[in-house]
Amino acid sequence: MRGAMLPLSALVLLATCHFAFSIKDGLVENGNFEVGPKPSELKGTEMIGRYALPKWEISGFVEYIKAGQKQGDMLLVVPEGAYAVRLGNEASIKQVLNVTKGMYYSITFSAARTCAQEEELNISISPEWGVLPMQTMYSSNGWDSYAWAFKALLDIVDLVVHNPGVEEDPACGPLIDSVAIKALYPPRPTNKNLMKNGGFEEGPYLLPNTSWGVLIPPNIEDKHSPLPGWMVESLKAVKYIDVEHFSVPQGRRAIELVAGKESAIAQVVRTIIGKTYTLTFAVGDASNSCEGSMIVEAFAGKDTLKVPYESKGKGGFKRAVLKFVAASSRTRIMFYSTFYTMRSDDFSSLCGPVVDDVKLLSLRGT
Repeated sequence: MRGAMLPLSALVLLATCHFAFSIKDGLVENGNFEVGPKPSELKGTEMIGRYALPKWEISGFVEYIKAGQKQGDMLLVVPEGAYAVRLGNEASIKQVLNVTKGMYYSITFSAARTCAQEEELNISISPEWGVLPMQTMYSSNGWDSYAWAFKALLDIVDLVVHNPGVEEDPACGPLIDSVAIKALYPPRPTNKNLMKNGGFEEGPYLLPNTSWGVLIPPNIEDKHSPLPGWMVESLKAVKYIDVEHFSVPQGRRAIELVAGKESAIAQVVRTIIGKTYTLTFAVGDASNSCEGSMIVEAFAGKDTLKVPYESKGKGGFKRAVLKFVAASSRTRIMFYSTFYTMRSDDFSSLCGPVVDDVKLLSLRGT
C-alpha cells in the first residue's frame, strides 16, 4: 500500500484542478443538436418526452428541425450541421453545467426568427436571467449569434433557453443552434494602457463554423458584460468580430458598431484631475461590403472627437488621437457611430465602422 496514500494538500489540489476544468470553452454537450431523439420520441417534428433530446431537458412544444425543411413557402436554414431546435410558446431547453463558483462565463448561441416578427428569448443561469430581443436581424441569412454573460453563484447551474412568446401558431417560435460557453477573465489596466481589454481580445466564444460574428447585448439586458472591461451603453447590440472572417485592425478581435448611435461601447477609467491624457484608437471597416461615409464619435469625459472614414467595404483602417485634460478622478471613454449603414451586397443587414486597439496613456510632466 506504500505510495497509495496522498497527503491532504495533494488531494485538495487534485479536486481543485478537476473542478476548475469541469467545463471547457466551446459547445456544451450536444450543443449543436446533431445527436437527435429516437424515432419513437418524435411525433412529426415535435419531440415527445422530457429527455427526448440527448443531454438536454425539454419543456413544452419543442421541435427537432432538419436543414432544408420547409414551412409553407419558407425554407428553414440551419447554420451549423444538419439540425436545430425550435421553441414553441413557453417552451424551453435546459442543461446542467458544472462551473467554478465565483467565475464569469459567457454563453453564445445562434438564433433565427421563423414566422413570428417580434420574438425574444429569455436566457437564464439561476438566479440571473436576461431577455434578448430578436426584432432586429443583422445577418442576411436570418441567423444571428448572441452572447450573454453571468457570474457563477453555484458550482452546478441550470442553463435555460426559454421562448416567452405567445403566438397563434406554436410552430412560429425561434430556431436555436450552436450553444457554447466560454470562461471570462476580467482584464486589468497596465502601465502601457489604462484601458481594460482595449484590444477586445477577451470576449465571448466565437463559433468557428459561422461567419457573422457575435452580438453583445446592451447592459440593460445583461448586467455582466460578455466583453470584459466594457459596457454596451445603448439600445441595440454591438458586434464582436474575429480576424478569421473579418478585417481586424489589430490582433484577432474587434468591435463593429452596427446600429449607429444606438450601438455604443463605454468604459470608465481612473484618471488624475488636471493631468493630460492621450486616447488613441483605430477606425476601419470589417471587409464585409459595408460601404460609404462613416463617422466614429469618441468621448473622453466632456471632450469629443469625430473621426470620418470612407469605407469601400474591403477592409482597411486609420488611427486617431484624442488629447484631453482629466476633469474628474473617473473619466468615461465612449464610442459610437454617427450614421446607420447597410451592407451593399444585400441591402438588409445593418453594419458599421470597426473600433479596435483603444489605448489611454498619461503624458509625462503634466
